[in-house]
Amino acid sequence: MARTASENQSAASKSPDHSTSELTSEIVLPRLIVGLGNPGAKYERTRHNIGFEVIEALAKSYPGVSLVENKRFQGVAGELRSTRMSEASLQDNRVVLLKPTTYMNKSGQAVRAVLDWYKLAPESILVVYDDMDLPTGKLRLRLSGGAGGHNGMKSIIAHVGTKEFPRLRVGIGSTEKGEERDQAVVSHVLGRFAPEDRKIVDAVIPMAVDAIDLSLRKGVERSMNLYNGRAVEL
Repeated sequence: MARTASENQSAASKSPDHSTSELTSEIVLPRLIVGLGNPGAKYERTRHNIGFEVIEALAKSYPGVSLVENKRFQGVAGELRSTRMSEASLQDNRVVLLKPTTYMNKSGQAVRAVLDWYKLAPESILVVYDDMDLPTGKLRLRLSGGAGGHNGMKSIIAHVGTKEFPRLRVGIGSTEKGEERDQAVVSHVLGRFAPEDRKIVDAVIPMAVDAIDLSLRKGVERSMNLYNGRAVEL
């Protein structure tokens, strides 16, 4: 039977004879899906908010799921309860969706609040966010890694105390401006997609939802094998 990340951590503490390789062979089933972005109409549909768009699409794909403002979590949140999820997820009885409303640079505050409330292990997080190092429309799913210069991820890593948690990066392409690099990056991520790129993004969001859905049913590794490197081309 598959275990959630929090159950893996408990098993590790109770069974010292388990090797690291044995534990990492367990199926990783997310319990908290976080989409990164900035709140407010000013930032809607910008490149930096693609994580929000994926979470919204994921919620719509599960009947009866609502995303509502939650002051305790400093964000907009909801819970999935569905027979589409794995047996292990059903035993835990919920998977939480979260859009932090702290603004990007403080996303970790909201994630920490949810982890503490539900008593989840950091390894049970799956974070969805934009990545300039990937072409627009390309997905990359990993079990762990650094922040890669992304301020939202820097905040989450700082607040949960580890970088060992899954993440789904959605490509937004890089800026072509060479001068004043920092300002060019800010303008790029806070800008909206060109019409042709918007078509690609609208097509890749359902693919990202499918990748998350498979992670919930069969584990992150299975989803990695199927979706890593996949891209939308129109």
